[in-house]
Amino acid sequence: MLSEMSFHSTDVAPADRFDYWREHLLRAYVPAQVSSDHAADFIAAQRVVELGAVRLWATEHPSMTLRRSAGLIRQSDPGIFHLSIPLRGTVRLVQPHGAAEYGARDVVLLDSSRPYTMETSAPRGQGGVQGIGLLFPRDMLPLPAHSLSTLVNRRLPGQAGVGALLIQFLTQVLTDTACHQPADGPRLERVAIDLVSALMSHVLDSDDALTPEARRHTLLLRIRQYIQQNLTTPGLSPRSVAAAHHISLSYLHRIFEGEQVSVAAWIRQQRLESARRDLADPALRGLSVQRIAARCGFTHAADLTRAFRAAYGVPPTEYRNRVCTPASRRIAH
Repeated sequence: MLSEMSFHSTDVAPADRFDYWREHLLRAYVPAQVSSDHAADFIAAQRVVELGAVRLWATEHPSMTLRRSAGLIRQSDPGIFHLSIPLRGTVRLVQPHGAAEYGARDVVLLDSSRPYTMETSAPRGQGGVQGIGLLFPRDMLPLPAHSLSTLVNRRLPGQAGVGALLIQFLTQVLTDTACHQPADGPRLERVAIDLVSALMSHVLDSDDALTPEARRHTLLLRIRQYIQQNLTTPGLSPRSVAAAHHISLSYLHRIFEGEQVSVAAWIRQQRLESARRDLADPALRGLSVQRIAARCGFTHAADLTRAFRAAYGVPPTEYRNRVCTPASRRIAH
């Protein structure tokens, strides 16, 4: 399991919760002045996952204001970037030269060396502000410093393209921390930084600034996302995947050379895993194996049955009966 830390302000008495939160931010983030109209009973939670030198977190808290002043920067500046991604609520960023507001799935790059005031507001009646963040050393991005400086405190697109892929990846890591070993941390760190670099490069329109390895990882993630979104297409194949990404079939195979399986095997694995989830879902009990096969991109139910037995050791119907039958009934029989 990845190294993870959880914070809950409710671990202390209501009167102490806001101070407890401020102390936590000082340790997990950077020195900052924090204020809130909800200080009397500040209910906040945060999960922090360590990915090598990168720190990933998910946070929920009431509306608050965080101020990183020039004085605090002189007091302590770790030289880091903070990628802030609101998922619910709004963020208003006030800087010496103006202010801007960001909404759900916008991406904002903050620099610990620059002063700013961040005002977060929760939507009325929908709970607190929710967001994810990524904290990493500035020198991890393989892009010119003068170019990166133009992106600080700017809205970067997260609703589509590379930005959406970045958010999907970070959300998946936070969801699946138990599925990863500590040794996976540096690998996940590399993918995260590659995606951040790709997003920055896209905005700067300077893909040449990315290393060849970063471009390969970014393209690989795009291809995987495309495959998962098109599993129901019977004609999905390495050739169609290559054509959709305007690359040759041989280059597609080279991209997958560093992976544990070929692109064809990965498509098959994703289809089988999709079928396995459907078969184990009680809500889909009324769907025949044939319908599930079609939902997962298998042309014939027999194709699914053969592949499923080879992968999981039992045919689909037997697997469904095992996982969907209550334990008490299995014991009685």
